[in-house]
Amino acid sequence: MGNSKKKFSHPILLLQNIENRSRSKASGLPQQEKARDEWRGIGFRVDDYRLIAPLGQVVEILTLPALSRVPGAKDWVVGIANVRGNLLPIMDLNGYLHGKATDVKKRSRVLVLNYQGVFSGLLVDEVMGMRRFLVETRRVAPDSTDLAIKPYIEHIYEHHDGQWMVFSMHKLSESPLFLQVAS
Repeated sequence: MGNSKKKFSHPILLLQNIENRSRSKASGLPQQEKARDEWRGIGFRVDDYRLIAPLGQVVEILTLPALSRVPGAKDWVVGIANVRGNLLPIMDLNGYLHGKATDVKKRSRVLVLNYQGVFSGLLVDEVMGMRRFLVETRRVAPDSTDLAIKPYIEHIYEHHDGQWMVFSMHKLSESPLFLQVAS
């Protein structure tokens, strides 16, 4: 011990020795991968279509609440619900797009949107949770996209489980056809 005091009598030499020993025994940091840009949205199903809404365009997801029918409304207007003191008109998205009513089941949900004064709920077959897609898998929607859905599709994402179409709730909310609920 006395020998090491003589060898490192100067504090700087002692610190350099400690640093060198630490570096020689330290394991390297794990290899860092470059972060890949991701896009996120809420996945849902309407009939056989897997759609995804941009994350900020859905404000809430509900089970189908108790409804009151709206006389004189189009068939795809399911009804109106009282959700925490707010009246929420609920539309059947498949009914609106294809004229075919959604068969309400245990997995059916209501996506709530609130955009430029349009506060409404969309009945869908199922919500599949938040989905993440690598930005580089973004593609233009194919020409073969269903004509009823195409006006609301921004693009698609390729994923290991297939294609997901990005459905714009904002475009839907701005559509004169969607806003015309009286029959």
